[in-house]
Amino acid sequence: MAEIIVEGLRHVYSAGTPFEKVAIDGIDLTIPQGQFVGLLGHTGSGKSTFVQHLNALLAPSAGRVLVGGEDINRDKKTRHDVKWQVGLVFQYPEYQLFEETVFADIAFGPRNMGLKEDEIAERVREAAGFVGVDEELFDRSPLELSGGQKRRIAIAGVIAMRPGVLILDEPTAGLDPRGCRQIMDNICTYQRETGATVIVVSHNMDDAARLAERLIVFDRGHVAMDGTPEEIFSRPQELIDIGLAVPQATAIAMALRERGVALEGAIYTHEQLLAAVLRAKGAGVC
Repeated sequence: MAEIIVEGLRHVYSAGTPFEKVAIDGIDLTIPQGQFVGLLGHTGSGKSTFVQHLNALLAPSAGRVLVGGEDINRDKKTRHDVKWQVGLVFQYPEYQLFEETVFADIAFGPRNMGLKEDEIAERVREAAGFVGVDEELFDRSPLELSGGQKRRIAIAGVIAMRPGVLILDEPTAGLDPRGCRQIMDNICTYQRETGATVIVVSHNMDDAARLAERLIVFDRGHVAMDGTPEEIFSRPQELIDIGLAVPQATAIAMALRERGVALEGAIYTHEQLLAAVLRAKGAGVC
């Protein structure tokens, strides 16, 4: 596990052609080891392009990415090895399941790391436990299972490599509310018990408000905002102006304030909203 440092990162798709597009430009960020980061932004803001640079899936057009002080694009070997350190779970990862059994799918990464069979089995069981996959499913075909179970298996396949950094691109996309909460709670458990850095790309502001300790907001290829949830959600109109939603509690608080209710402080969770309303009621202002 190691600190991530991004310096002057720029990526241009189809450079030198009529279809040239600057996806991200001038990104400077430091993500300490063990931090839980929510990465926010509207479609096309550059957040997915950004995270694909963190494990050398994409090479920068300019700038560099350092993991543990080492430039991950230094040479071919470094680009290969960083994929074991920085695990990336794509959106709808269940579409990438292909092995005959659940066990084999989760074991794919560790097996390609050249580990012995007993260690592979240990990692499979550990990863399955983190995401809530019952060992009774190990001999089943992953293609026979529900969408939520497939999502957990795909995430377990990355966790089984024990990456120091776990990146998830919209991990709850397409799931029902109960499935969303379970997946996110599983990810929190993994982060808490392993000390890994976790970066979650999400459109779900309520999840971001509830779970992340730091939020980074992308807009048109640049970092528009960077801070704690309290700092970011205390500026809700700025989020709305760049095309993002705000947490439900924030939206309700904004509506109440427009109607003259004096609610104090940044409000981005339902618990904060309830406490603020009760304080206002006790003060006789609502």
